[in-house]
Formats: sequence, structure tokens, C-alpha cells
Amino acid sequence: MPQRTEITPVRAFHLCEVAELRGQFDMIFLLVKAYDTRWAVELVKPLLAHDGVVIGLQNGMTIDDVASIVGRRRTIGAVIEMASNMWEPGIVNRQNAPENCWFAVGALDPADRDRAEEVRELLQHAGTVDISQDIRSSKWMKLVANAGELAPSAILDLPLAEAADLPGVRHFMNECGREAAEAALADGCRLVPIMKLDEVDADAANYAARLLGTVLRDYSFPDTLTTVLQDWRKGRRAETEDINGYIADVLRRRGHIARFNEHTRTLARLIEAGELDAGPHNITRLLSLEDLSVGARHPHRVQASTP
Repeated sequence: MPQRTEITPVRAFHLCEVAELRGQFDMIFLLVKAYDTRWAVELVKPLLAHDGVVIGLQNGMTIDDVASIVGRRRTIGAVIEMASNMWEPGIVNRQNAPENCWFAVGALDPADRDRAEEVRELLQHAGTVDISQDIRSSKWMKLVANAGELAPSAILDLPLAEAADLPGVRHFMNECGREAAEAALADGCRLVPIMKLDEVDADAANYAARLLGTVLRDYSFPDTLTTVLQDWRKGRRAETEDINGYIADVLRRRGHIARFNEHTRTLARLIEAGELDAGPHNITRLLSLEDLSVGARHPHRVQASTP
């Protein structure tokens, strides 16, 4: 962490040893990739106390997957914002100290608010923790932030701040966030404050731009790499389908095209298939969209705008 190192002894178990564990747990924190949620929850379900809870500290809308396996009353949603990386097993480099990290937790059922309070007591050791009265909306707002920052900067193989400073890229990121905010509204959720924002702009575009600005100003450093880029540099599949793909699918089901998120998803698929290398050379390709609306196939060029 900045200016200090903490060493915390832990008892680590291999996945194959989970079936050997005895006893049950009151709280299970889930930190796997969004696409690993369902099997991971099934794996630990036998170890969850009858009145225990699973807390999904993940990107994406995993809250419904968790609830479908352990039940709504044993599900606590969570949102997290910090900058960190891990290149060696067991060694986490946190770029934000606990006093500069933020969480929100919330229950799906208002009657279970007390359980969220219990989770907050534990998480307060890791950062500032708010209780969300509408955790589904709060998790959607994290998608608004993630849509523009994670994959677009990774496609360019650049730290987030450096990518956002390139002509046209900040605008592209904001447009990804705008589509995410519109998808949240279409999904029945609200634009709500997260990451210590004290107020919410009712306009989807303004909200997305302001949220990305908060991420860049308060939670990023010049060398901060997004989780998508870290995954790709490790040779791993990233969560673009659970972020940009999810947004695009929600809007598509409602008859709309999320052109910026669809485009991001397409480029990410090419990179993960080994048909395209991530790198700054992709900037022209990133900023050149094909209009995906029905009957329209003309190229659309994103214009640079002032951040």
C-alpha cells in the first residue's frame, strides 16, 4: 500500500480441498471473476450457514446469480472502488490505502438490512463502507464506471489515465458510460450516487462523464492498469462480456443498440481470440465505429472532445 506494507497470515486452501472442509460460515466473500460466479457459489453453498450470507465483491451484475443459488435473503450485494494489482500469488499491491477506498453493501430485501450492517462492520477495516438502500441500482452504477474505463484502455494496452488523455478516447469512454446508464434505466433501476458522490445528475450522459471523472481523479494513478488489461497481460480471459456485453444485451432486448459497448465487445473478442494485439495502434480502430442500427452500415467516426 502507499507508504506502508501489511502482512496478514491466512490459511489458504486449494479448490480441491473445499470438499474437505467441515463446519459452516456466517459470511462468505466472493472475489472470483464475474464469469466464475455460478460454479463458485455452488462450490461453497454447502458451507454456508442456514442464516449466513454470500457477499459478491465483484464487477458485473452477479447479484442475481448468487441469489438464484443461495436465495435472496442470503445474498448481499456489494460495490467496490479501489486501484490494485496482483502479479504474484498472495502479494496484493494496493494503490489506495483503506482510508481512500470505498465500498457499498446492501440487501436485496429491505428486511435484511441488519445483515448488511454486519457486513459493513467487517469491511470497514478495508475502506469506507456505505449502506445502499438500492443495491441493484448501485451495482448498475459501477457498470456505468466500468464500461468506459476497463476495456477501452486495455484495448490500447495503456494505463487508464494515459489512455483517457488521448484525443477522442475520453469521449469514447463517456459514451460507453452513457449507454450503461441508459441500460440501467431501461432495466428499471435509478441513477444513484456511488463513490462518495454527494448528488446525482438526472441526465445519463452527464452522470456517466462525472462518474468517470471521479474514477480518474480520486481512484487512479498514472500507472494504474485496469483489471481487463491485467487479465490480458496474464493471458487470462477478462470480464468484457459481463460488462460491455451485458450492457449491450440489456439494450438490445429493449430494441436499442449500444454502439460503443458493442464495438468494445467486438474488439475485446478479437484480442482474446488472438486475432488482434492490444496496443496504442488500435486507437483508430477503437474510435471508428460501424453504425449497428438496422439498415445502416456506414462508418461513424468519434470526434475528439474536451474531457
